[in-house]
Amino acid sequence: MPLLPRRFERLQSVLNHRMGDLTVVMEQVDKPHNLSAILRTCDAVGVLEAHVVSLPGRPRTFNNTAKGSQKWVPLQPHPSIEGCLQGLKDQGFRIYGTHLSVDAVDYRDCDFTGPSCFLMGAEKWGMSDEALALVDQPLFIPMTGMVQSLNVSVAAATLLFEALRQRERAGKVPSAGEGIPGGADAYQRILFEWAYPQVADWCRREGRPYPALTEEGEIAEDLPRTLKLRY
Repeated sequence: MPLLPRRFERLQSVLNHRMGDLTVVMEQVDKPHNLSAILRTCDAVGVLEAHVVSLPGRPRTFNNTAKGSQKWVPLQPHPSIEGCLQGLKDQGFRIYGTHLSVDAVDYRDCDFTGPSCFLMGAEKWGMSDEALALVDQPLFIPMTGMVQSLNVSVAAATLLFEALRQRERAGKVPSAGEGIPGGADAYQRILFEWAYPQVADWCRREGRPYPALTEEGEIAEDLPRTLKLRY
């Protein structure tokens, strides 16, 4: 079935607001509910992609909490937390991690308008020493209750929406796709994969470029009939 124009417009609108310079790293956050909830928040805020370092042999699964957000926010796996965080730092990201230490500051006093990464540690024991060594700024979320910690997905949502609030106030939220690293080519690639995932898979298997799209979102190329029946 061809993609409806209003659906294509919706995909464009969402992609236009995606931010490639705001991300989350989940270190051993393997519970399906938490993983799903964090990705759902990433989608709501406009995060382009997230990152994960899982326990060895632990599969990454999602539940209904995600509401399909894993289709719109790619979760990039990494073999080690050191390699993941150093790679992001090399790209200019500042790493923030929730950790109660003498150097920790109130999250509301931080500036998240530049390239920002929130490091979220495991549900029971928090971030590892290896991860903490690469954090640029530890921070805390003030609380007045008996329990001095939040569920990891709630903490991630608190930080992400504060980053969005700051960026909205500073006029730094993308509106026309300028937040996509790689420019127009990367934008068109992601848009095609969102619009026609089955065709994108076929193109990758065939080692061929994605077909062009019309302004209405139709594929401007004659594809095999068997492929047309799948989209």
